Amino acid sequence: MFFPKPTASHLLLPALLAWAASAQAQQQPNTITTAVPFVTISPDARAAALGDAGAATSPDANAPFHNVGKLGFLQNPYGASASYTPWLRNVTDDMSISALSGYKKFGQRSALAASLTYFDLGEIQFRDNNNIETGTFNPKEYSVSVSYGQKLSEYFGIGATARYIRSNLTGNQGQDSRPGNAVAVDLGAYYSRDVTIAASDYNLSFGAAVSNIGNKITYTRANQADFLPTNLKLGTAITRELDAYNKITLTVDANKLLVPTPYYIDGVPNNNAQVVAKNQEIANKGVVSGILGSFSDAPGGFKEELKEINISAGAEYWYNDLLSARVGYFYENPMKGDRRYLSLGLGLRYQVFGVDAAYLVPNSQANPLANTIRVSLHFNFNGNQNDDTAPSDTPSN
Repeated sequence: MFFPKPTASHLLLPALLAWAASAQAQQQPNTITTAVPFVTISPDARAAALGDAGAATSPDANAPFHNVGKLGFLQNPYGASASYTPWLRNVTDDMSISALSGYKKFGQRSALAASLTYFDLGEIQFRDNNNIETGTFNPKEYSVSVSYGQKLSEYFGIGATARYIRSNLTGNQGQDSRPGNAVAVDLGAYYSRDVTIAASDYNLSFGAAVSNIGNKITYTRANQADFLPTNLKLGTAITRELDAYNKITLTVDANKLLVPTPYYIDGVPNNNAQVVAKNQEIANKGVVSGILGSFSDAPGGFKEELKEINISAGAEYWYNDLLSARVGYFYENPMKGDRRYLSLGLGLRYQVFGVDAAYLVPNSQANPLANTIRVSLHFNFNGNQNDDTAPSDTPSN
């Protein structure tokens, strides 16, 4: 019985890549693929509505995903969040991403957090070489994380996350097939302070994070392993309190996968012997050499390296720390996957409870990300709800 080597990209990304390739036929795509790409998908609706920007926005219970360095800046003693996203609804109706996260503050400068992300890939059907059905299986992936953040000063904080990832795509179908397992760490730093610009008061924040630094993951033999989606994220946010009731935040992030770029030659098929040999050499790289080489290994040189940077930008408006409206945009170069979409969202905070919703509007209705909706619930406990302190998940000055 024949079973192709399974990777998460075989089940999650084919529709995305096929659409990108057809839309950009004049330019040879060179998309970077990794194992377990679900760990790069923003779990919460607030960040989703901001074009997936979150490295430097004000911290909440989902801070460990975007930048663990923000944890020490949380204001409430306890907090939690739950999120749900029906995934790729233009392609299938049984895929979804669910996430839970929570934290506890220790004193005024540190916090411990835990989170779970669960990706249900729906039901798939196995067939043999004669196209005869051999059974069905429900692939699933999940990650469990523990995070710690510490303020080193009034304005600067750092943090780290330890993460376990499990990816079961075939249910042990076939002799060479098995679930993939990995252990990874995240590192983050966050800087935030009030500043005066042109006689007006602002809050200015910067964030930097490297996520999913860990072992390569294998679904078959040990010498056939895939890189985790190690990612570098840099971001900034600026908040202006317009008056006692109104404030607005502008934010932007830049993301780059720290993973080797596939090799190609213009006009030469991917099954060319030279191309195959070069890509096998790339696949055999170690984790550290893959990360360090990811800044200069694109076949198209520095120009292609710049195309590997994804941009997320958004604006968030709050009225009386109660109601919010958000808009954002995510851009990925057509050569690198061509995910481009506008995002819209609303939020509500009342005492200990909050809810956010986001909706993605892609550049084309043919885009598999069309009609993506994300919903998040928030709970902030033991906070001072009757004073002038803003909730920890709203921009504060």
